[in-house]
Amino acid sequence: MILPSAHALDAVVLWVAATHLQMAFQHAPRLAILGPVKRCGKSRLLDVVTESVHDPVITVNASPSAIFRSITHQPPTLLVDEADTLFGTVKAAEKNEDLRGLLNAGHQRNRPTLRVGGPEQKVLRFPTFAMAALAGIGDLPDTIMDRAIVIRMRRRAPGETVASFRSRRDIPAFHRLRDGLSAWSAEVLEAASASEPPMPVEDRAADTWEPLVIVADLAGGTWPARARAACRALSASEARQTEDDGLRIRILIDIRRVFAALGDPDALPTARLIAALRDDAEAPWSEHGNGGLTPRGLQLLLRDYGIASANIRFPDGSQAKGFARGRFLDAWRRYCPEAVTEPC
Repeated sequence: MILPSAHALDAVVLWVAATHLQMAFQHAPRLAILGPVKRCGKSRLLDVVTESVHDPVITVNASPSAIFRSITHQPPTLLVDEADTLFGTVKAAEKNEDLRGLLNAGHQRNRPTLRVGGPEQKVLRFPTFAMAALAGIGDLPDTIMDRAIVIRMRRRAPGETVASFRSRRDIPAFHRLRDGLSAWSAEVLEAASASEPPMPVEDRAADTWEPLVIVADLAGGTWPARARAACRALSASEARQTEDDGLRIRILIDIRRVFAALGDPDALPTARLIAALRDDAEAPWSEHGNGGLTPRGLQLLLRDYGIASANIRFPDGSQAKGFARGRFLDAWRRYCPEAVTEPC
């Protein structure tokens, strides 16, 4: 596979090494291996990670109760492929709420989950602390993303070549690497437990990246600088991604405001809608992208909501590309309902 950057490669290497030192850490970062579409190398990267980490536990189609019982006080490494099938729809997310709760709680040590079981129906405490890697299409739930090192994969471009992965040939080499990391971790466990490294980020990002930085500091050489550079770069990239998500909500709110200011017509020409958005001095649209919001930029912001422009005939007899107000109603109700004026 082609990783998106050298920083991403460093982060994956450090995360794999950190799985062998889980007992030393207060936090267990998730590794989120994401892609926008199929065939971006997500599952292949998970294959490589699986053969290198400490005590891998594959969770494809596993029930939450089975996963609960797989985590002990000597934590394994959880590996989840096709995570989008678990959380990608509202129905699936509701069905797998227990798994999401486990992944959230397991980011921090001493956050057990409680269940009633046994013939006497006693309260049982199950440990949840374990590092986990999840691969899937699109973003995971926000609560998991906030606890993850995020690797955003991309499809290989024409002309980019990679070596084929062959289990019989390649897995023994990964196992030798795994065994070497395991032996090394035993030597540095005490030092890792006592380490409190200076971090280039704060709050939960610092909690999530600290195990990787500890590993880098113990490894020495160029690794301490590389780990902190990867931390800054990938954290900043995710912050920008969050900002983009905020813009997708902001565009819905501002489009609703434009329609309301014009008397809530059935439709507006794209050009008029964009002009009204850009005329608002307090909104970001006059400076969005290169030179302000464009029809293409508006389409991209609205794409995930299933809203697109169409050829519309307007009351004055003209015909032009535009947006029907009715196409926004569902998104307004779902994503910014506090100011919705339509009856529910």
